[in-house]
Amino acid sequence: MENSLEYQIKTNVEKFIEKSKDKEIFLVSHFDTDGITSATIMIKTLKLLDKKFTVKIIKSLEEQFIKNLPKDKLIFFLDLASGSLDYLSKLNQDIFIIDHHEIAQQVPKQVNIINPELNGKEKISASGLTYLFCKELHKKAKEFAKLAVLGMIGDLLEKEVDKLNHGILSDGEIIRKRGLLIFPSTRPLNRTLEYCSSPYIPGVTGEIKGVLELLRECRLTPKNGSYPNLIDLQKEEMKRLVTGILLRNPLTNEEKLIGDIFLIKLFNKLEDARELSSRINACSRFGEPETAIKLCMEIPKAKKQAESIHAKYKQKIISALKFAKETEKIQGKGFVILNAKDQIKDTMIGTIASILSNSSLYDSGTIIIALAHDQEKENKIKVSARVVGRECRNARELLARIIEILGDGEIGGHEFAAGCIISQEKEQEFIELLKKNLEIEIVKV
Repeated sequence: MENSLEYQIKTNVEKFIEKSKDKEIFLVSHFDTDGITSATIMIKTLKLLDKKFTVKIIKSLEEQFIKNLPKDKLIFFLDLASGSLDYLSKLNQDIFIIDHHEIAQQVPKQVNIINPELNGKEKISASGLTYLFCKELHKKAKEFAKLAVLGMIGDLLEKEVDKLNHGILSDGEIIRKRGLLIFPSTRPLNRTLEYCSSPYIPGVTGEIKGVLELLRECRLTPKNGSYPNLIDLQKEEMKRLVTGILLRNPLTNEEKLIGDIFLIKLFNKLEDARELSSRINACSRFGEPETAIKLCMEIPKAKKQAESIHAKYKQKIISALKFAKETEKIQGKGFVILNAKDQIKDTMIGTIASILSNSSLYDSGTIIIALAHDQEKENKIKVSARVVGRECRNARELLARIIEILGDGEIGGHEFAAGCIISQEKEQEFIELLKKNLEIEIVKV
């Protein structure tokens, strides 16, 4: 079928082969796990094809960046650009995009795009799409399937393993087990629970006394001086631990806590995919996307660097959650606004919003909007919006409506997880418009 995703991929592969014959490629990818794994898959494939390329990892795509793109290279965007089509239409050059974010503008003629939003809206990560594209380009790209799975898990799509994603799982030789969705499942329980932010466990996350109390209650004790790994627990032990967590999380249920655990081999060792995804994410958010890419490429030096960055990142997450818990928030029926200003890094505010939305602290359908001052661009603010339970509301539409009234800002994302960048001078006006729109929305509902 002409409008199928498979057709999109095949057609764009043919166009890419033709357009890249005598041109260097300028690769631009997003800095989160999905973007980093997409970039790594593409880098490895371009090396197989002996293509010349340059890579740029960015945290957001702005008009000025697009204006400054090299005119003599073939531009290829990964995990972004679907929300910037109006800007791209002004460029007189061939552009390729592999993305899965919402499209709200007309696709220009010179833009070759692979995006499930254009057809069946299949739930697949940018890294999954990049993998399918690269596998069509070169048969050896099949070896990179595990990176696509990492990206899928980084974008919380592990529960959406449909026909396409399932094929990627098979290609990647991923081990899949049923268990408690706390990670890493391959580390001692006390450490796992102390830094557990997904799910966030009140009185346990970030509190070692609370961790030890929970383990005592669940009759889980150290063996040979060390607590067991989550994945090694017996069925009865697992039941006790789930009960203990549910007692501290009254709004959650067992179905949310139990799910598929994916184990991936990296550096010849089986690792929890969620932990690897978090490690990649940490590197980028600490300003070291090159370390994240080297980790994905299994370059030995990067392993220790990434582990060190990740340890610092987890500490920052715990501090940010403490701030989010204790600070005064703007709250109304069905919404929570957290204005962190400079107390939480702009590169981490989306992660905090996601953790809060998955924490069972708020009812399903609640919109959580978190703001943080951009630490690189002093006059900008990063806004992240998440919908608890991923139902009933459209975070992207809400932000788009406000940006239009404000006449300022860049927007991107999905229905249930969206973000925008606004000027600091518009901070108060944005919050007032946000409150007004959210209150009107609730009245309508």
